[in-house]
Amino acid sequence: MQVTQDQVLAWRLRRQSLAPRRTASVAELVRELAGVQAQVASSAELALATRQRRPKAGAVQKALEAREVVKTWVMRGTLHLVAAEHMAAYLSLMAAARTWEKPAWQRTFGVTPTQMTALGEAVDEVLAGRTLTRQELTETLVAREGFAALEAQLTSGWGTVLKPLAWTGKLCHGPNQGNRITFASPRDRVPDWSGTIEPEEAARIVIPAYLGAHGPATPETFDAWLTRNAHRKTAVRGWFASLGKQLAKVEVDGTACYVRAEDVDALAAAGPSEEVRLLAGFDQYVLGPGTSDTRILRAERRKAVSRTSGWITPVVVYRGRVAGVWEITEEAVDVQLFSESPEVPKEALEAEVGHLEVCNGRSYVMSVRTI
Repeated sequence: MQVTQDQVLAWRLRRQSLAPRRTASVAELVRELAGVQAQVASSAELALATRQRRPKAGAVQKALEAREVVKTWVMRGTLHLVAAEHMAAYLSLMAAARTWEKPAWQRTFGVTPTQMTALGEAVDEVLAGRTLTRQELTETLVAREGFAALEAQLTSGWGTVLKPLAWTGKLCHGPNQGNRITFASPRDRVPDWSGTIEPEEAARIVIPAYLGAHGPATPETFDAWLTRNAHRKTAVRGWFASLGKQLAKVEVDGTACYVRAEDVDALAAAGPSEEVRLLAGFDQYVLGPGTSDTRILRAERRKAVSRTSGWITPVVVYRGRVAGVWEITEEAVDVQLFSESPEVPKEALEAEVGHLEVCNGRSYVMSVRTI
């Protein structure tokens, strides 16, 4: 089957509860989006509220407290909200890349695989039935024999050494204590936690979840989203092949891609979208295909969206493509439209600012300019 990129983008908008918005809960949206990046908590909250007709303040916190969603390091080594029942699958595919065993990783971060194994065993013991701040966890670990030399790595702002411990199911984020993050054992944060699972089993959960929100896609695009292509290509292609008739092949403007078989009819029936949306920073609509996908973001505009230190700017989406960026202050929303993009209807932008007002509980003055 052949489909156009316009059809794909319109279908994704619907699948991601962007056009139209829905009354879905936080947990439902997190599951359907294959996770929501939460490096910046306010961006994650807005990404979810943007997709709800009637967003409610504090909904993300309630979902975390109810243990319906969990915050942990997964895709691309970044913090995400993931559905509790699927967390083991996401962790399994991250762990399968074994990035911490690669010589380059060891040279950069100064921790051997043997030390990582020992750390995992210690963390598993320390966090049993307990929730600790990062400082408390670090102090407890470095007081133990053999770990004193790892204090610098454990306190690194990027948490690089802690991430493999998350991927192997030793820790996840617990409830914040004011502005301080905490860590807990998945045994205490994930209902019916039974540990990580085999990658082949995990792939049968994660690949359909990804394609259900961000398809059609190639195996390479999937792994770029997951690990920045850290897996062997043959392994990823094997996972796709193992799904058999659950997946179907489609051609998108000449590129062969995979989609869930159950989505073929809806994709074929999709027509071009005229919707306008103001999306939060780090939104899954952009991160799913990646900012290097020139079918949604022109190459010359990538730096306006994907900035230094991994910062992803809030974007204006029109007809499924990134048509500009925007910034918000306590009183104003500044919309900056790309000069080469089709003219974005002002009334649609005003309606989007109106939804932002509902999301944030305050009024804004909108300004629009072309860059």
